[in-house]
Amino acid sequence: MTTREMLLAAQSAKAALAGAGTERKAAALQAMADCLLEHTADILAANAQDMAAAKGAMSEVMLDRLYLDEGRIAAMADGVRQVAALPDPVGRVLSQVERPNGLRIQRVSVPLGVVAIIYESRPNVTSDAAALALMSGNVCVLRGGKESWRSCDAITQALREGVVRAGLPAETVNLVQDTSRASANELMTASGLIDLLIPRGGAGLIRACVDNATVPCIQTGTGICHVYVDASADLAKALNIVENAKTSRPSVCNAEEVLLVHRAVVGQFLPMLKKRLVDDRAAAGKTPVQLRLDAAAAAIIPGTPAGERDFDTEFLDYILAVAVVDDVDAAIGHIAAHSTGHSDAIVTEDETAAARFTAEVDSAAVYVNASTRFTDGGEFGLGCEMGISTQKLHARGPMGLAELCGYKYVVRGDGQTR
Repeated sequence: MTTREMLLAAQSAKAALAGAGTERKAAALQAMADCLLEHTADILAANAQDMAAAKGAMSEVMLDRLYLDEGRIAAMADGVRQVAALPDPVGRVLSQVERPNGLRIQRVSVPLGVVAIIYESRPNVTSDAAALALMSGNVCVLRGGKESWRSCDAITQALREGVVRAGLPAETVNLVQDTSRASANELMTASGLIDLLIPRGGAGLIRACVDNATVPCIQTGTGICHVYVDASADLAKALNIVENAKTSRPSVCNAEEVLLVHRAVVGQFLPMLKKRLVDDRAAAGKTPVQLRLDAAAAAIIPGTPAGERDFDTEFLDYILAVAVVDDVDAAIGHIAAHSTGHSDAIVTEDETAAARFTAEVDSAAVYVNASTRFTDGGEFGLGCEMGISTQKLHARGPMGLAELCGYKYVVRGDGQTR
């Protein structure tokens, strides 16, 4: 099936899905979760082929994004069930007003229609995206990367089996068969066939979509996330937060890429940082973090001198750019100059500094005394997410069910004319 034929089939499924009630959609999601578990062996076999093809061509960190095991498939199924348990966003009355002439005007949430998602490397996005799209009444068109296509295809086949079991069209969930750039460009320019395009991946993919799309497009993903350690910070707490934000899963968009440290505590904190992220990890047989230091930081601990672009790079690896700042104002200014508006954190015991930071840092998620790794649909109680929006219109931050709905006005009268 060509990409255009798939998009036409997706359009034909819109009405059936938009009219499916909460019970039908929840039943479909439960069946999809069941089928994921039933087809675990098929999915693992496909993933093994993807892993074998990718070894030597991808870093170990990126291979971890691609890898599936029984536990990860079980987690995917659990995520689908969590979405099934969430309140149905479709048909909610968002606002209501009765005019003096007797007209009752309601603003009601409705599905967007056909939502296309272009993503890279992470096959679990397939089930997350399909589940959120279905529960919000949308048909989804998925386009995974060539490195994960076999895995995505096996997952999609399982999901479609579940959809059909529940009596919905198989075309509710679609996977583009062509993994060339041509298919991505076709999705970007499928005006009239796609109602929203969501790119999930590296900066190059997102920029290509934003620059070339003629369909509505959400800017997502790229995360140059900062943690600022303030003068009043509990340094033990700060060390735990920085370690988690950088090393728990460095290949994801909510991982920390830049550390800012107040000059008043830099002499005490940076040696603690080097011991924890470099020396202790090396001694434990783990990958040490490469610290890329500005001049002030390099005067205190050894590391790699920071290059011109290191404070503007999403490393997605065990690399951390480190800078020394004079105060909270300098930290806020640095973040304004270098952040991608994803997730930024302050570690402080000073409520005034925390209030300044949360008011003036213009990012989708702003943290006080917590790791940036929490910017995630599941962690925010959304079940899972379609992506992390770093723009300000329509959706911002983790995109859950509500963000996959638009609205229309329903106006009820009794013969009024104007």
